[in-house]
Amino acid sequence: MLGASSVWTVPMFVERTFGDLHLGARDLATQAVTGKDDTILVVLQLAGGNDGLNTLVPFENDAYHKARPKIGKKAKDLIQLSDGIGLNAAMPNLGRMYKEGDLAVVQGVGYPNPNRSHFVSTSVWETADPLARANTGWVGRYFDNACAGSDPTVGISLKKTHPEAFGAMSNPGVSLSTPELYRWIHGGGEKAEAEAFFNSLNSPDAPVDGASIAEPPAGKVGGVAGESNLDFLERVAMDARVSSKKILELASKHRSKVNYEGTPVARSLNMVARMIAGKMPTRVYYVSHGGFDTHNRQDNSHDRLLGQLDNALKSFFADLKAQGNADRVTVMTFSEFGRRVSENASSGTDHGKASCLFVAGAPVKGGLYGSYPSLTELDKGDLVHTVDFRKVYATVLEDWLRTKSAPILGKDYGRLGFMG
Repeated sequence: MLGASSVWTVPMFVERTFGDLHLGARDLATQAVTGKDDTILVVLQLAGGNDGLNTLVPFENDAYHKARPKIGKKAKDLIQLSDGIGLNAAMPNLGRMYKEGDLAVVQGVGYPNPNRSHFVSTSVWETADPLARANTGWVGRYFDNACAGSDPTVGISLKKTHPEAFGAMSNPGVSLSTPELYRWIHGGGEKAEAEAFFNSLNSPDAPVDGASIAEPPAGKVGGVAGESNLDFLERVAMDARVSSKKILELASKHRSKVNYEGTPVARSLNMVARMIAGKMPTRVYYVSHGGFDTHNRQDNSHDRLLGQLDNALKSFFADLKAQGNADRVTVMTFSEFGRRVSENASSGTDHGKASCLFVAGAPVKGGLYGSYPSLTELDKGDLVHTVDFRKVYATVLEDWLRTKSAPILGKDYGRLGFMG
């Protein structure tokens, strides 16, 4: 079913029908589509904790090679971006985008008093609140503050569970999680491939071990004043069901001439491109690319994951250009944390803190932003962040989505200037 939360495994429509829901919800679900020509943000999660040190590599730094005698990258393994800094060679498309000015690389991104738990740190990034006080997500607060009265599809997630980032008081967007919504992945054909992708998207996440185990915070998932959690979830579920028909009608009209790989991240971006071509009113899409929890034998697996990301983005941006939509779309990556500076005994890396992220697309003012963290002045073996991630969010909110960031993030964090 289409869902607004990972807790939607309970059949909420057995005893209550759509007709029982309040008029306000019915009006919201059937309102006119708006915003078809506005700017679009694609949030792309690198789930598991991407190793920033082997993504954006300080290849001339002796401390780097001393800490990583087995998995460290040499200059020949990299695409040089500046003196002493190189991009992993598994990402030639992103390297080309950097040289053409369409890729911003933000160095040393993190937050104060970081947590190495997957659940806790992901929650921090998605709520934009390191103190865990927020019961809504940063994107959801954008919806509440800047998109009042918008269609339910103002946000669409292609993640296995509804992202905490979409948590909102009124309109948390929708998540796609039914096989019917994937039948147009290949233009209505190749049913087996569409079902395989559905199964992949909805399979359980990889098990998490050791220090990463933590329960996600419980509490109210959103809703207007005086509305119960059940009423809120049912209202959003109705919006989602109405939206699903519209998504099918619009997205099925677009058959891309661009080839995408068969990886989940490529298929997800293929679907996003189809929805954009179909003129969905969506302002924020949310996609996940998993597998970055590289504790063992990291070298080959990490390069493979970065290569999949690079190929998927190459096809996606080519698709947007062919549509004439390249100037409307910006992609921002994030990961819940980086990895420790020193490799472990299993030729992998353990949970760390600061990392890098990418902001890509034709509207981006490319270059390196922030400063590379010190590899000798560490916090218990971890990099110390040099850029608060909320400054990245503020830049996207103010300079791309064109809304004031302080009401959404709690205060003014300044901007980095990577939007052209």
